Amino acid sequence: MKNLIIATSLIFALNVSANVKNKEANQTGKYQDDVQAVQDWAKIDSRPIPTWWQDAKFGIFIHWGVYSVPSYAVKGTYSEWYWHNKDGFPVKKKKQLRHDKTNEFHDKNYGKEKQYSEFAEDFTAEMFDADHWANVFQDAGAKYVVLTSKHHDGYTLWPNKHASDSFGMPWNSQDIGPKRDLVGELTDAVNKTSVKMGLYYSLWDWFNPVWKKNKAEYVDKVMLPQMYEVVNKYKPEVFFTDGDWIMEYSKWRSLEFLDWLTEESPVKDSVVFNDRWGKVRKNHGGYYTTEYGAGLADNSQPWEENRGIGFSFGFNRNETLADYNSTQKLVLMLVDIVSRGGNFLLDIGPTADGRIPVIMEDRLIEMGKWMKVNGEAIYGSRMWKHDSQWSAGINPGFNDEESFGDRRHGGYDVLAVTVNPPEGYAYKELLFTQKGNDIFGMMPVWPSSNKITIKDINISKNTTITMLGVDKTLVFTKTPLGIEVTLPTFLPGKLPAEYVWTLKVTNAQ
Repeated sequence: MKNLIIATSLIFALNVSANVKNKEANQTGKYQDDVQAVQDWAKIDSRPIPTWWQDAKFGIFIHWGVYSVPSYAVKGTYSEWYWHNKDGFPVKKKKQLRHDKTNEFHDKNYGKEKQYSEFAEDFTAEMFDADHWANVFQDAGAKYVVLTSKHHDGYTLWPNKHASDSFGMPWNSQDIGPKRDLVGELTDAVNKTSVKMGLYYSLWDWFNPVWKKNKAEYVDKVMLPQMYEVVNKYKPEVFFTDGDWIMEYSKWRSLEFLDWLTEESPVKDSVVFNDRWGKVRKNHGGYYTTEYGAGLADNSQPWEENRGIGFSFGFNRNETLADYNSTQKLVLMLVDIVSRGGNFLLDIGPTADGRIPVIMEDRLIEMGKWMKVNGEAIYGSRMWKHDSQWSAGINPGFNDEESFGDRRHGGYDVLAVTVNPPEGYAYKELLFTQKGNDIFGMMPVWPSSNKITIKDINISKNTTITMLGVDKTLVFTKTPLGIEVTLPTFLPGKLPAEYVWTLKVTNAQ
């Protein structure tokens, strides 16, 4: 597989090379021709994703910053884009509603003269308890966390002088607002637990004066020094970049930084990074990222789906209960993603005063309860030869948007392919993972017959079948289709878990 990834990377880079004809120079001159870029991308792409991340499966994303003060967006959009929705120009037609509604909300509640930068004083974080956050993440069953150290508004959650100097005003969490090192506090708290700490960093600052004046100077004098500093100081095990799409990777000097990150940085052997490095997504980098969708159908490269519990990453006061996913849906998302070989990075949006909204904390704790029973089928697992087994009916395939479109985000409704299919359509009656010779079949619907057939599976004379959370073996018989398992019977309220139940088949061949 590694050779396939390298070959694919070489083909992609050579195609780029043919188009630009040796004009691939960045500001340092290190990558002055395309042959060098091809070789360096091949080296980055062939670096194995550290095993810990592939075993982890479940992480927590955190979008928290100055935008948490107004905490507003049109439903179905991102509240962390408040500044850009308000002041960003030119406004494309599809973004006109966001622009108009944001300014209507802003003018009504804060007045036309109120500048986004003035919200920083109200980003107080006085209720922020880093140890409580870290314990919630651990209790949720998460294995890593990714905090927005800097989003597209340029405000940093650590005391970084480049942010304040480049904006010409206090613009980090030490200089204005909390007057605290938020990245440092959470890093210290998370490092006390079994959870690994990671950081998100936006390459792009929408309205940074240096960026607006000279993009190359911004990269050299602001962006790169910030990235080196935040990695050296906090040693994140995940480095999640974003805002990359606005320029090519050569202008971001991505190869230069990635070379340092993987060869010289204090986390060079363990760090995991994504594919957002300048118009190379799903072609170059570390793991591939998808957002508010269903993940990838192709499992040739490690991937991660990231989304919020609601329809916004940052806290959006405009959202109501109907906009938040139930615990059942979130568990099904996790199971579906992991069965297809991916990781699930689930986002929370804390409030400006530093609280995890109660509904978000509730969802995390309830997911943790499910993971305590069923985590054996998730952590350290890999794809089986089948990701799922479909019931009778019309099979919609992967991400059939016409039948199952969640049109506000992503075009994929996991409920429609599991517990609530449209009439006449099939559903996933089992979702599979594998560890060695053990196969796990996760069952989102309990069959009325109290029996289920696991199809196309070969077993040995030493095979046993159990249900996770139940202390006894289950009866099964071989059939022409596979093995028919008789499920245990329970009194009401005595099921080992809610939402999804896991069968473990040992010593499969």
